[in-house]
Parts: sequence; structure tokens; C-alpha cells
Amino acid sequence: MNWEKWMEEVDSSKREFARLVGAVTGEVSMHGSASQAINAVASSFDYSGKRNKVVVTEADFPTVVFIWKACLRLGITLEIVPVVEGEIDPASYERYVDDRTLITCIPQVYYQNGFKQDIALIAEMAHKKGSLVFVDAYQALGTEPVDVRQMDIDILVSGNLKYLLGMPGSAYLFVKQELIPRMKPTSTGWFGQENPFAFNIRDFRYAGDARRFDTGTPIVIAAYAAREGMRIINEIGVSRIKPWIDELSRYAIREIEKRGFSTTSPKDIAKKGAVTSIQVPSPQDAEAQLKKRGIIVSARGPVVRLAHHFFVTPEDIDRALDSLEEIVGLKSKG
Repeated sequence: MNWEKWMEEVDSSKREFARLVGAVTGEVSMHGSASQAINAVASSFDYSGKRNKVVVTEADFPTVVFIWKACLRLGITLEIVPVVEGEIDPASYERYVDDRTLITCIPQVYYQNGFKQDIALIAEMAHKKGSLVFVDAYQALGTEPVDVRQMDIDILVSGNLKYLLGMPGSAYLFVKQELIPRMKPTSTGWFGQENPFAFNIRDFRYAGDARRFDTGTPIVIAAYAAREGMRIINEIGVSRIKPWIDELSRYAIREIEKRGFSTTSPKDIAKKGAVTSIQVPSPQDAEAQLKKRGIIVSARGPVVRLAHHFFVTPEDIDRALDSLEEIVGLKSKG
């Protein structure tokens, strides 16, 4: 085993993530999944005081809500901001975030239809109430610009399986440096210690930086893939990727409607991420049929999702929609 080389690769991947979100490496930890990272956060606070409320939304990916629901027995109060016609009015947060709120959870992009939230605006409101701001950037990072300083984000998580061109087994957690000493995760392990290789069970000391959120041995092979995927994104630059994503979104929405399909995605590109949703009679069946044709989409609820990236072309979108027309047409005849 070459621990030094392995940890060098893990640290290198952390540096790429930090570069991507405008953080420093000491504010970043690597995890096997976003769920693990969020569990580390949820296990880090004392909920016995007055400020024990967590605010989530109907646009959050289920794992976020499930983790906080599992914390109900620890004394938290949980409130859910509703989605109305596929979107969340930023003013809605005002009704739920108050002086008892410890954490406000904000999904940057809604996983079902691509609706994008104004993180800085919501963060400003939440901070005025004394709440910490937690952002799930999984559906955005790599296609949407993220700067944790400018957006005033306290905690951010993202996995690498989607737009960061990684593989299963890698996710990264950012925690603002000033906040780290306050957080004492019970979801921990030997890698969360100041000196993991001391092997002294009588000396329990959290690492002074974001390494305290580490648990066991990291998935090193995933760190290699994650580093290279993020390096590609960083070298191209999200500032160059984002305009192309917007152009693809405009094209996809126009073609979807031209062909008689409906989309639940925002028509206003300023409120839309890289996901474009299409309503079809049987999303799971459509996903399976498209996969047989070499076209990868995701079925989510009543829709299938197209996910645009810098390497996607309008011709790719045409091919997917042409195939979907045939599949839906054949299905209706049967």
C-alpha cells in the first residue's frame, strides 16, 4: 500500500474542487457520496437549544430530506418549503426561516425540471435570520458558476457523477473555515482525526480543518477520476460552458414544443440549469427504450430529463427527440 501517493491524489482532487467553488483546500473534505457528506453535516450540531429548526424544500433531492427526517429523534424541527408549478418563489423562504432556524437547505437546481434558485438572494435573507446556509450543488456544479464567497454559502455539497465528469464513489463537502471548529461530527472515523496514523485510541482530537468530516479510508480510485474530471471543467472554465448550456436549453425547449411535447422546465433561461424535462406517458419505459438506442436520459416522476453539457450538440438533442417521437408514437398505437 502506498498511503502517501493515495493521500496525495485525494488532496489533489480536493484542490480541484476548491478551485471550482472558490474555496481553499482546508475547507474541503472528500466523501463516498453526497449522502455521506450530508450525514457528516447533520451529525455535527447540538439540537438541544432553541435554534434547532432545519428548513428544506420540495425541490431537494430525497436524500437531503430523509437525512434530516432521521434527525427528528435528535430534537430538530423540520419545515418544507413548497414547490409551486415547478418553481419556488424566493419570498417563500421568508415564511419558514425564522430565529429558530439553524440551517436553511437550498438546492441550487431542482433535479426534476432544472429550475435554478438565486442562492445569493436566499442566503442573504437566511443570514439575516441567523441561519446557516447549506447548498446542494449536485445538479449545477460544472455547468453553473459557483463562488462560495460571493454567494455567502456556509456549507456546500456536490457529487461528481454528473456534470463534474467523475464516477460513483466521490463527493465533496465545503464548510466555511470559521464554522469548522463549531462542528463536531459523530459520523466520524480514524481519518477525521488530527493525526490518523497515531493509532492512539485515548487521544480523540478532530482535525483542525475540513478533514474532521472524513470518516474511513477514502475511495482512492474515485479520487483519480474526480480530479481529472474537475481539472477538465476548470481548464475549460464554467464561464465558457454556461453560455453553451443556455443555448442548448433554448434549442431544446423550442424543439420540444415544436414536436408537440410539453416541458416542465422554466422557459426563462435565467431561471434554468442544464436539465430540460419532457413530459411523456411512461417515463421509465421511454428511458429504457432510449437506452437501447444509445441515448441516455433519466426518468424522474412524470418526465424524462435531458442533461446538457459542453460536449452536447443540437444534433444530439434532435436525435433524442426524434427517437422519443417514435417511441411515444409506437406506444400510442399499441
